[in-house]
Amino acid sequence: MSNQQNCILLGVPLDSGKRRRGCLMGPDAYRTAGLERALRDLGHSVTDRGNVAPAPFHAKEHEKLHALEETIAWTESLAAAADAAMDDGLPIFMGGDHALALGTVLGAMRNAEKAGRPLFVLWLDAHTDFHTPQTSDSGNLHGTPLGYVTGREGFDGFPVIDSPLPHDNIAMIGLRSVDAAERAALQETTVTYVDMREIDESGIAKPLQRFLNKVAAAGGMLHVSLDVDFLDPSVAPAVGTTVPGGATVREGHLVMEMLSDSGLMTSLDLVELNPFLDERGRTAQLMVDLTASAFGRRVFDRPTRAY
Repeated sequence: MSNQQNCILLGVPLDSGKRRRGCLMGPDAYRTAGLERALRDLGHSVTDRGNVAPAPFHAKEHEKLHALEETIAWTESLAAAADAAMDDGLPIFMGGDHALALGTVLGAMRNAEKAGRPLFVLWLDAHTDFHTPQTSDSGNLHGTPLGYVTGREGFDGFPVIDSPLPHDNIAMIGLRSVDAAERAALQETTVTYVDMREIDESGIAKPLQRFLNKVAAAGGMLHVSLDVDFLDPSVAPAVGTTVPGGATVREGHLVMEMLSDSGLMTSLDLVELNPFLDERGRTAQLMVDLTASAFGRRVFDRPTRAY
């Protein structure tokens, strides 16, 4: 990814995927933490297209599901925004909770179909987010994006997916909190999933490299979705779904450096940053630094931080 990119920043102040508020402040936190400057300093061109807004919607009360109509509206607008941005460059979606991936992945799927190339998805997350609206105990739709794009049933009202994302084209890395219903569903698929025990035993590089080799061999496009809770909360506290035992700072940078080396990434989500829970901006800054690694920053280029 060290070759010059046309990076397109899109803010996604989406806070409808769960009940705990704060992720709508994420886009401004990334801007304040200097994401645009970090990318420019690496030689990339950067355009900030401002914030995406949801399509018009009429909210209704549901017994279990939270903010269903709003999330559907975001999915519609984000799918269109992602598809359009990918025609012009490499979009970086500054979220916003992980429900934004319902739309960004759908948009990437549409763009890949136009290009006649397969889309692959790298999901860096403590959770699989493979629920459907029916299987989610919480009713929080940020746990459903991969269920949706792979064609699981129960997404009434959402944009129809004619050609679901193949299970073979997904890798989930960093897992350590998986509900029983998701586990049972996943075990019936060919999705690649790598939990923290496997990373502890064998390292993070080998399973990631295997997946990147698969993407390259297929001539694929690669959508990367980076959740703050992929990282250990001791280094990235600004997330409402903290799960101890996550990736270290170095593991996070290694993943991003390998993505840069591969040159395969075509779109990127930065999700679940809740600045309300941060400590002097340290999580936002770490996410910016990780993004810089994905776009060519190396160890010797990395700034020293004093928090």
